[in-house]
Amino acid sequence: MIQVRYRIFNLAITATGRFLVARNRLVDLFGRDGSCGGCDAVATRHAIQSGQNAIDAVLVKPGANAAQASVLICHGIGETVEQWLGVQHILAVGGVASLVFDYSGYGRSEGSFNPGQSEQDAVAAFRCLEGLTAPLPVSLLGFSLGSGIVTAIISRVPAHRAVLCAAFTSLRMAAVSIGIPKPLALLTPPIWEAEAELRACKVPVLVMHGEKDRLFPARMAKDLAGFCGPHAELAVIPGVAHNQPFRRPSLAYWGMVISWLLEEGAPGC
Repeated sequence: MIQVRYRIFNLAITATGRFLVARNRLVDLFGRDGSCGGCDAVATRHAIQSGQNAIDAVLVKPGANAAQASVLICHGIGETVEQWLGVQHILAVGGVASLVFDYSGYGRSEGSFNPGQSEQDAVAAFRCLEGLTAPLPVSLLGFSLGSGIVTAIISRVPAHRAVLCAAFTSLRMAAVSIGIPKPLALLTPPIWEAEAELRACKVPVLVMHGEKDRLFPARMAKDLAGFCGPHAELAVIPGVAHNQPFRRPSLAYWGMVISWLLEEGAPGC
């Protein structure tokens, strides 16, 4: 039975992801040429080996000035690396180098999507970023679907900090939140349950959530911050919808992330 659940989940994620990527490209919501609009940043493309798959990744670093921090970004379900260039450029201007990668089966990445492989992809990308930006500390950032992957690997990598954006508390709660009836949601795989991982984590966590997020309610963000205890920070951003931070990236949102990643000396959770 558990194998059937995983197969259904993998197919659902793959089909939904491909539909959303195609839709976004069709309506031309994102710039895909990799230009920086005059900002001082350098983008390079990388192929990262993750098991038998080569996964596609884009690193964006500050140009003239040296980076002061480094972050691995695990994106959401309907996204590819090209769609995060705007965010990466804002981070670079703020002194943060960032690597965004496509999970196996996404974009140019080889293989097919499944939860275990996506986590392996994230760990491989983290190790790659460590080598590309050493000796900078490397942090984790998970957006939507990617927040589940970040919480799953947070104990497997030496992350400096973690940021959870538009995040959910567990896969099953996420399924209920998007409108799947609870009896059917119980058929989802028992994965990406953040509570145990965050209660045990040893790094500072910033939870960022849009006030107008209609996919995952703000109470999930409050629960996530609560799992981390007194050393987590919670920021509920007024007027921001679920996908707005990467569709229409702004310094008002990402500046808070930059400040958090550059901050020194905060205790772990």
